[in-house]
Amino acid sequence: MRASVSDQNEASGARLLTCIGLLWVAGIGLRLTILAVPPVIPFIHADLKMSETEVGILSGLPPVLFCIAAVPGSLLIARFGALPTLMFGLIATAAGSALRGVAPDVALLYAATVLTGFGVAVMHPALPALVRAWLPHRIGFGTAVYTNGLLIGEIVPVALTIPLLLPFVGGSWRLSFVAWAVPVVIIALVIVALAPRKSVSTNGAPAAPRLWWPDWRSGLLWRLGLMLGSVNAMYFSANAFLPDYLHFIGRGDLISNGLTALNIGQLPASILLLAVAGRLEARAWPYITSGFLSLAAVLAIMFGNGAMIIGGAAVLGFSAAGILVLMLALPPLLAPPDDVHRISAGMFTISYSCAVIVPIVSGIGWDLSGIPAVAFAPIGLSALLLIGLAPTIRFKRAVQP
Repeated sequence: MRASVSDQNEASGARLLTCIGLLWVAGIGLRLTILAVPPVIPFIHADLKMSETEVGILSGLPPVLFCIAAVPGSLLIARFGALPTLMFGLIATAAGSALRGVAPDVALLYAATVLTGFGVAVMHPALPALVRAWLPHRIGFGTAVYTNGLLIGEIVPVALTIPLLLPFVGGSWRLSFVAWAVPVVIIALVIVALAPRKSVSTNGAPAAPRLWWPDWRSGLLWRLGLMLGSVNAMYFSANAFLPDYLHFIGRGDLISNGLTALNIGQLPASILLLAVAGRLEARAWPYITSGFLSLAAVLAIMFGNGAMIIGGAAVLGFSAAGILVLMLALPPLLAPPDDVHRISAGMFTISYSCAVIVPIVSGIGWDLSGIPAVAFAPIGLSALLLIGLAPTIRFKRAVQP
């Protein structure tokens, strides 16, 4: 009996470590090919003779796909399951990245980018569902794990493409896209080989069809979507406007450090939440505190000197990443198991709509006022929205399987 219990504990421990590792690499696959684009935009621009508008469309396509393709991801999960949907998303993302490398013109480059963005979009609701299935009693921790992988997937291509990958592929931006597709395929193969399978007994009865269309009448869905939308709006808008803002106020020397601080600042929050997410996920005060930190960071960027701007960017990245981890934990925490994909899909649809709309509002504000700092006012309002909505969430855990 002792040996049997020991064997069971060892198997349980091995399964836990496997699930943790698979969630982490899946998070990396979620962003690796998306962030492979910015470092090589100057080369694409020159080679395909793109206009600035065309470059802007190329950069804006992924968030638009994240918005409109999350619900089809929910449909795929309902029909085929979260794991097959994740596999489909990874393969589609890798294929889209490789096809970008052979696109002869701008139109086909856009088409390949749409395929890449679609693959990522359907993975978004799959990962919360897998966290619920694989780590039902460690939802906050599991979410922090794959979000940490996501942040690594954002940083690695930005940091390594120019100094390491481009020299390795002879300076070809086309081959760089193919190269970044390879680890995504490897991630897919590792997950499909090692992922735990849960056997389901139906006692001979056909399984009832799973619902997939989000309940747009749900107040909880809209509150979660807008709270996550505030995070996405702050992050995408800050990345979009910080360089031009610093240029127009005569501090172009801060652009590189400011963007680095904004993006690297996310990692400490992600690492910290690996340890404490489980204790914070079902409380309102961390969201409120992060909202106030984000607001203070925006004010530092708008009205501070050089050091305050860099510090504000770092704090904004830190607080936004913290909110992101906690928000992504809420669908598997608050929804019944069969509804996680639906509420996740709806939440992503609403949130990435905010990521598209708020930067446009920021740009309009700058253009109409002629004041660069006005571009950051909608970012500050996004922080206030988070502060206002967090106390309205009833953090009641759904029944665990």
